[in-house]
Amino acid sequence: MRIVMAAIDGIFDSGLAAIMDVLNASNALSPGDGGAPPFSVTVVGAGTQVSTANGLSLATVPVAELSHAADLLLMPAVGFKAPEHVVATVREPANAWALDLATASAGSGVPLAAACSGAFFLAESGTLDGRRATTSWWLGPAFRKRYPAVAVEDSRTLIHDGPHTTAGAAFAHIDLALWVVQRRSLELADLVARYLLIGDRPSQAAFALPTQLAQADPLLTAFERWARAHLADPPPLAQAARTLGVSMRTLQRTAQAVLGRSPLDFIQDIRLDEATFLLRTTTLSAETIAGRVGYRNVSTLRELVRRRRGSSLEALRHGDTDHRTRRTPSS
Repeated sequence: MRIVMAAIDGIFDSGLAAIMDVLNASNALSPGDGGAPPFSVTVVGAGTQVSTANGLSLATVPVAELSHAADLLLMPAVGFKAPEHVVATVREPANAWALDLATASAGSGVPLAAACSGAFFLAESGTLDGRRATTSWWLGPAFRKRYPAVAVEDSRTLIHDGPHTTAGAAFAHIDLALWVVQRRSLELADLVARYLLIGDRPSQAAFALPTQLAQADPLLTAFERWARAHLADPPPLAQAARTLGVSMRTLQRTAQAVLGRSPLDFIQDIRLDEATFLLRTTTLSAETIAGRVGYRNVSTLRELVRRRRGSSLEALRHGDTDHRTRRTPSS
C-alpha cells in the first residue's frame, strides 16, 4: 500500500512518529516472501523540509514532485493548539497546498484519513461534507461551528464513512495507523498490536471534560455551572433556562449546535464526571455518591456507567478504565 502523508510546519511530532512506527513495525513483522514490504510511506510538504511542533526538521518530498499515485492520503495533526489556532492554521495561505491535495486526491478516488486536528484539513477542503467524522473531543465545538455540513461524532475514536476515515484525539494516531494495517491484514494487525501493546479504544467519552466543552459558548458555561450547583436535587430544565434568561428552545438549540447533544445528555455527562471524581478522591459509598449526583437509586448510576463507559463503579474507583484522576473545576 502506497501511503502519502501530508506534513505542514508545526506537525504534531508524536502523531507523525506513531503512524510511522506502527507501519514500520508492520513491515518488520509481515511474513512476506522477500518482496516489497506491505507499506511504503512518502511524506510530502510544500518544499523539501518542514519543522515539527517541537522544532525538529523533517525532510519532505515537495508535493509538486510527487511521482506516484497514492492508495491512501493521511493528514496527521498539527501541534497541540487551541481551537481558534487550529482553524487559523488550516486557513493559512502557506498550507493551501494540503487542502488542494486532499481535494484532488478525493476527486481521483483516493481514500483520505486524518487524526485529531488533521480532520480540520479534510473538512476545510470540503471532502467531509455530508459525511460523519470525529476529531479530538475538545475540538468538537469549534469543528461543528465551522463545518456544519459534517456530522460530528466526537465521542468516537475512529469513524469510517465511505472512503474516508477520521480519528479522535492526539494519540488516536495509533488507532488510525492500526486501522491502516487492518485494511491489509487482520492477522498482521493483531500481531502488531500484541508487540506494541496497543489496541482498540472505541470511545473518547471517558476522557472528555464537560467543563472544558462548556467553555466553547457563554450560555453553556453558565448552564454547566447551574447544573453542578443542582446535581443533588435537580429542578426541571425549564428552571435552568429561566434562571439563565433564555428560552428552553434556545438552550436546547445551543447545546445541540455546540456539543452535539441535548441539555439533559450534557447533565448526564456532568453527573458521570462528578461521580468519577468522588469515586477516585473519597471513600464515600456508591449509594452516597449516587445521591450526590442526583440519582435516588445507585442502580441508575451503575447503568449510566455501564452504558457510557462500558465499565463498573468498582472499576472506575480503582482506575481500571478511566484514566482521569481529577476534573477541571468550574471557575
